[in-house]
Amino acid sequence: MPAYSVAQIRRAEQQALALGRALMPLAGAAAADFIAARFPAGSAVLALVGPGNNGGDALVASAQLLAAGYAVRAVMPRGPQGLPADAARAYAAWRAQGGMEQTTLVADPPPEVIIDGLFGIGLNRPLGPAWQALVDAVNTWGKPVLALDVPSGVEADSGRVLGRALRARWTLSFIGTARGLHMPGAGREAAGELHANTLGVAIAPS
Repeated sequence: MPAYSVAQIRRAEQQALALGRALMPLAGAAAADFIAARFPAGSAVLALVGPGNNGGDALVASAQLLAAGYAVRAVMPRGPQGLPADAARAYAAWRAQGGMEQTTLVADPPPEVIIDGLFGIGLNRPLGPAWQALVDAVNTWGKPVLALDVPSGVEADSGRVLGRALRARWTLSFIGTARGLHMPGAGREAAGELHANTLGVAIAPS
């Protein structure tokens, strides 16, 4: 599986967006399909939704899974305020589908699978105390986690863990897999099985 820098992935993403490609619906659909291939309809899904486009991907997946008969809950610690434009549209679609969200983590009923859409490849500083507490709480559950792009708490370029990372069973990278996930260490261990979906976007050689 090829490995790319954040700069390479971002450049390919921006070029695709400039050509009018809507990438978030594709990423969210890929995440929903990944869950649906492993868990039957009716399964309890918990989506962890962060304040950026990684959260938007999780919201798209959540709306599609909800429509397909899954029991989906979303945790949005910061709520919908300040979401980027694409993520705000994903949030509106989630609510239109009948989705609801909460700002604090509730484990009842316990989820069968968790979508990690807190932070993506742009994370470059340790998680704040509230985010770290959320990650720690989820890790104590021991439930299977699908991380979108990178597990929250992992720096994508270096693979360093910034504090403590969410431990994923699978990581599904979009466009390309961050090179830090291929480096031995705590970040690679947190990522679990690596999977990738290019979303039809090609990355130019560096």
